[in-house]
Amino acid sequence: MASKVGERWKMPPLAKIYEAFGALGDERVQLGDERHASVLSSDRSKTYQVETSADGHEISSNDNASYWQGYLGYPAIAVMLKRGLCPVRAEVIAALSGIPWKELNRRFRNDYSRTIEEVMRRAEDRGFDSKIIAAEAEAVLSKLSEFAPLRGSRRRPARSLR
Repeated sequence: MASKVGERWKMPPLAKIYEAFGALGDERVQLGDERHASVLSSDRSKTYQVETSADGHEISSNDNASYWQGYLGYPAIAVMLKRGLCPVRAEVIAALSGIPWKELNRRFRNDYSRTIEEVMRRAEDRGFDSKIIAAEAEAVLSKLSEFAPLRGSRRRPARSLR
C-alpha cells in the first residue's frame, strides 16, 4: 500500500547520509526560498526538487529512493542539513566531496555497505579518519529519526538531462 501525505518517512539506509554529506561537500545543494531547494545528482545528470512545509517538518522530494523505496532520499537529507537540522563537522563534508556515488552504487549493484567501504577507503587515502565520518553519519541518522519528518506530496522522479 502506498504511503500517504502526513505519514512519517521510513528512515533511509545509513549510506544515504553519506551521500547527503557528499552533496554538501560538492556544493550541489541550492536553497531557493525557505520552502524550495534543488540538488544536483553526483554525476550532474539530474536535478532533484525538494520542498518543505513552512515549519520544515513535512518534506517532498522527487528522487528515486523517496518515490520508489519509500524512505527519505539523500537530496532531502542534504537540504535538511543545509537548513540546520544538526551541525556536521566540516572535515566530514570535505572527506566525502568528489565521490562518484552513482558510479559506485552501480558498480556494487546498490550494495550500500560495499559502496561505503570504498568511500571510506578513498577518504582514508586522502587523510581523513573513517571513524569520525562513521560517527557523524550515525549521529545525523539518529537526529533525523528523532526529528521524524513527514511525507509531503508524492513527486515523480527527476529525469536525466542526458
